[in-house]
Amino acid sequence: AVIDVAAARIVQESLTNVVRHSTATHAEVTVDYGPSQVAVGVDNDGRPLNHGPSAGGSGIAGMRERVKALGGSFTARRVPGGGFSVRVTLPVTESDGRA
Repeated sequence: AVIDVAAARIVQESLTNVVRHSTATHAEVTVDYGPSQVAVGVDNDGRPLNHGPSAGGSGIAGMRERVKALGGSFTARRVPGGGFSVRVTLPVTESDGRA
């Protein structure tokens, strides 16, 4: 349940960032459940609404901290040519009820 909630929050925050901070007209969410990990990807085709760092938000930092606390990996990056990509991998353990 902890992994499922974390994955859902990552998707939620990523999509919120798309709406608030980009010109995207398309976003794609992928979730891959494997025996030892859950992988989440959120991609969009938008350019940033501003070219400087966002002021006051903690979305990406919060996602990174959540993933780190669960022993996972996190990347967030602008895509050359436009767009933004978030990738998360969360390990599944026996205590998660999946392994």
